[in-house]
Amino acid sequence: MKNTSIQAYEIEPIPVMVETDTVDLPGDLVIPENCKAMIVFAHGSGSSRFSERNRKVAGSLNKAGFGTLLFDLLTAREQEIDEDTCEYRFNVDLLGVRLTQTVDWLLSRKDTVGLNVGVFGASTGSAAAIIAAAERPERISALVSRGGRPDLAKQYLARVRTPSLFIAGGDDASVIAMNRSALIDMKCEKRLEIIPDAGHLFEEPGKLEDVSTLAKDWFMKWIE
Repeated sequence: MKNTSIQAYEIEPIPVMVETDTVDLPGDLVIPENCKAMIVFAHGSGSSRFSERNRKVAGSLNKAGFGTLLFDLLTAREQEIDEDTCEYRFNVDLLGVRLTQTVDWLLSRKDTVGLNVGVFGASTGSAAAIIAAAERPERISALVSRGGRPDLAKQYLARVRTPSLFIAGGDDASVIAMNRSALIDMKCEKRLEIIPDAGHLFEEPGKLEDVSTLAKDWFMKWIE
């Protein structure tokens, strides 16, 4: 995976190795001064902690006083295999376990212990975020999904008690339909925000900034 620019960060990230029960995963940790809470990102299929879109959202959250953790859901070897076979990117149960254990690891660190936690999932990473929220309702205070695939975690939806915001592009009809269907199954505080004239990747001018604003407002409402 190509290492892209980290210009979205205004605070230099701390390189970390996230310790799960089975593998260690590289990540970038940012803890602003007077940190409000930590937001853990789960990237979409075929992406990594170097996702430009997630880094831009993370940078916006850092400016608002939130700490962020972007990490790779797959090892380097798994990523190589997945690029050829796609066998890992839709294994949301595996990704959900890793995200859940990452939240546990984050809250065991001396510099983040005691902080509240939110999760931000993109595309297939949203399914992992839903699983983690279902498994750790006492630890995850808020969830935001960008262009998410909640259908991949359908069996977990009814268990989620975490306030959940789904964000979809107005031109992304299939994701809008998936998100609306998911809301029916969820029993928590929930909302679907549709950003007009935006596609699945929110590449249109100003649309990713809209995502960042919605995410920031949701986390500030439910975490602080």
